[in-house]
Amino acid sequence: MDLFKNVAKPIADMFVVVALPIAVPKAYTYHVPKELESRIQFGIRVEVQFGRGSDLYAGLVIEVHYHKPDHDTKPIYQVIDSQPIILPQQLKFWQWLSNYYSCTIGEVMNAALPANMKLVSETKICIRPDFASDGSQLDDNEFLVTEALSMQNELTVSDIQKIINRKSVYPVINQLLLKDVLYIKEELQERYKPRTVACVRLKPPYSEPGGIGQAFALVTRYDKQTSALLAFTELVRKQTTTDPIRGKEICDRANIEMSVLRSMEKKGIFEIIEQEVSRIAGYEDDLIEAQTLSDQQIAAITTLKKEFETKNVVLLHGVTGSGKTRVYTELIEEAIMKGEQILFLLPEIALTTQIIARLQKIFGTHISVYHSKLNNQERVELWKAALTGKSVILGARSSLFLPYRNLKLVIVDEEHDPSFKQQDPSPRYNARDSSIYLAHLYGAKVLLGTATPSIETYQNVRTGKYGLVEMLHRHGGMEMPEVFIVDIREDLKRKSMLANFTSKLVEELKGVLERKEQAILFQNRRGYSPALQCSTCGWDSQCKNCDVTLTYHKFSNSLNCHYCGYHRNLPKACPACASNALIIKGFGTERIEDELQIVLPEARIARMDLDSVKSRSAHAKLIHEFEERRLDILVGTQMVTKGLDFDNVSLVGVLSADNLLRFPDFRAVERAFQLMTQVSGRAGRKNKRGKVLIQAFNIGHPVLQDIINADYVTFFNREIEERKNFMYPPFYRLIGVSLKHKKHDVLQDGARVFTRILQEKLGDRVKGPALPPIPRVNTFYMLDYLIKIEKNANAISLVKETIAEATYQMQHTEGYSTMRVSVNVDPY
Repeated sequence: MDLFKNVAKPIADMFVVVALPIAVPKAYTYHVPKELESRIQFGIRVEVQFGRGSDLYAGLVIEVHYHKPDHDTKPIYQVIDSQPIILPQQLKFWQWLSNYYSCTIGEVMNAALPANMKLVSETKICIRPDFASDGSQLDDNEFLVTEALSMQNELTVSDIQKIINRKSVYPVINQLLLKDVLYIKEELQERYKPRTVACVRLKPPYSEPGGIGQAFALVTRYDKQTSALLAFTELVRKQTTTDPIRGKEICDRANIEMSVLRSMEKKGIFEIIEQEVSRIAGYEDDLIEAQTLSDQQIAAITTLKKEFETKNVVLLHGVTGSGKTRVYTELIEEAIMKGEQILFLLPEIALTTQIIARLQKIFGTHISVYHSKLNNQERVELWKAALTGKSVILGARSSLFLPYRNLKLVIVDEEHDPSFKQQDPSPRYNARDSSIYLAHLYGAKVLLGTATPSIETYQNVRTGKYGLVEMLHRHGGMEMPEVFIVDIREDLKRKSMLANFTSKLVEELKGVLERKEQAILFQNRRGYSPALQCSTCGWDSQCKNCDVTLTYHKFSNSLNCHYCGYHRNLPKACPACASNALIIKGFGTERIEDELQIVLPEARIARMDLDSVKSRSAHAKLIHEFEERRLDILVGTQMVTKGLDFDNVSLVGVLSADNLLRFPDFRAVERAFQLMTQVSGRAGRKNKRGKVLIQAFNIGHPVLQDIINADYVTFFNREIEERKNFMYPPFYRLIGVSLKHKKHDVLQDGARVFTRILQEKLGDRVKGPALPPIPRVNTFYMLDYLIKIEKNANAISLVKETIAEATYQMQHTEGYSTMRVSVNVDPY
């Protein structure tokens, strides 16, 4: 991109438009000192001062021009980068997100850039624990900062300005970050360690010609050490380089533990060295060939390519277990061969361990995984890898923001999943919808894959906007699972319920254990019990910050709020009347796990929810244990519905279908159908037909019949008619607005001002204000509006402009300046 095209060569001063990583209404113009003009270009960061104080920011140059504004401008202080860190298509994407989702460009920038790239004055800087150097590679200013940090735990950018007596310090900090001397405290929570692997080589004299025989003589009485040495020599013969052999390879080949190699190191035979590898090097083991395509997969790929000739977006609608991932791998392989980039979007990286492992085994270092849980150094490395053309980026919604050079294919797996929608903070974007616009900017194709399409996506197929490819049969001729609805009322009448399990479910679980098979139980509520109540006076355990009951967690013996994090110890008696008659009401995954251990004491049971898999590796470890059949029953929330494929699972139980169907949301029925269909698909994947038991009170609900028949089309036809009658998407657009304040009276009075302006211009499009299901969260009282908009561009623009005007007028009315306004486009 020629940024100076059609611009007269400078006689006047140079100006730059700079985006800042904060929620300010626009980007701002700064003038460029003459000595810095030669270093200015689009996409680099510059150091600027913003606001009335002395706060400095690392801003991003998004435009260069020579037109003097009609107001005074501040200078940029320093240029931070020598090369652009974003590309022009990225800026266009950011601007679209800002406009469509009614947020600022600064909020988009803040969400997009890793922390190292968006320094501000109060950013906290720390020295790396592993930094050990005499400082010879540092210049004077870098040495002063490093020395100060070695004596203090942390410094702010403002502190560093004082230490080196310079206003412009970002270039110094940037160089220290690049040299791995510093890290940003906000992002790097855990102790930094370079990624290393243990490698083995022979020590002299055993590494010299004929020395291997002496080594064998030394270990002749130790079978495991002999096996290790034999495995080592075989691996050395196979490799074409003189690099050390990885310890894991020797252990796997000789079937020994690493401790054997450590013993040989003590004898002086081996030298074990820790070899550093890139964090984004990806898969380190041997690659495998992708499985042979089935006839159904070949037909799907052929149809898909034909659809792509006329459509930019195609839906791959395949039942659970139909082999959609194998279709993805074929398309990815073809794109890699052409030198193209591929973005593979997954709803939640932490919950899709299996599909990541499967793709890494096939594509190895061609593929990298990007998501918000990576530490800051990993995110920066991946950012640079995408900028230089990394082939495949597999990531959660945040991977949309990476700087792609040659993006030609976007795959959105489980496109229906609500996790693709960002709720807080802004920008509140939908990654599926946004990926379609991103692909448009690059001229790329989009493949949406799922067994349970969203209503909007399938309507786009029906109207001809999207193409359609169907895979209606399970891979390998496997049958879809049998689905049975179990009437809880009947068991209650017969008094045959065991805790929260019907007699039919207990009977089937016992059969699973006898056959040495596995089962999954789904309950979409974590904790032990959602409420603690006094049966004497009616007191219940309310959160002090939110209008919600505290959830009882038996493991920690505490009452926790799942909204603000408040927790308290379990009271021994009722705080209101001192009665001991405290009872727990309802049940969550923790209670299911506890009661199941009593009903089936011989079963090996584990729980998968947000409480049990908090660390980055806990989920993968649990999945591995279940795959290795060290567990019999897995109890979980919707985590168990996503991306799991276990060949020994013969039974799936849904413990409370009614809770899913009764949720106060127009999408409740759609979500219930998707969740129950997805979790049902975990049963009987490989060896034999599975079985699904759904416990319910309202067994006549039509959605349950659709699940039994695996009939998406009937479900869609009924649901789309209701959406049309009640003016919901895809026939109408929705924008949600939430007002928040810590004082209830201020909120109510401010809402009257806000409502008057909205209704004057938008009329009966405005629904509300109304109390949300939880009217106070984290000490803030809330009121919600829902605006229904007919599908034309003029109406949507009018609504967004009116919301902005109402916000401005309300916040500039005396007494309401502290009102918070959140705008959520396509909120559900």
